[in-house]
Amino acid sequence: MLEKPDAADLLATAREVVLKELLPALPPEKTFAARMVANAIAIALREASADTAALPAMDLVALSREIREGAHDPGTPRHAATLAFLRDHARLRASVSAPKALG
Repeated sequence: MLEKPDAADLLATAREVVLKELLPALPPEKTFAARMVANAIAIALREASADTAALPAMDLVALSREIREGAHDPGTPRHAATLAFLRDHARLRASVSAPKALG
């Protein structure tokens, strides 16, 4: 790791500045844009800290093609592993983009 502040610290500080210092000073018609920026920073922070190592490396384009071809249908040898991967992948994506959806 590089010395502090690292990228995550800088992003967190930038988000805090947007929300606490800039947003209150903006005219009402600009607050939505400022909240979008703050939300994008929060998503970037969650993505940077997401534990992608827990998921096996997978070519999603190839996997999609194989699913369409029926190679992972119920009853096939790869079905259970593919189902587990897709659930874990969806959970990881939701934890980054919409963590409130996970409860």
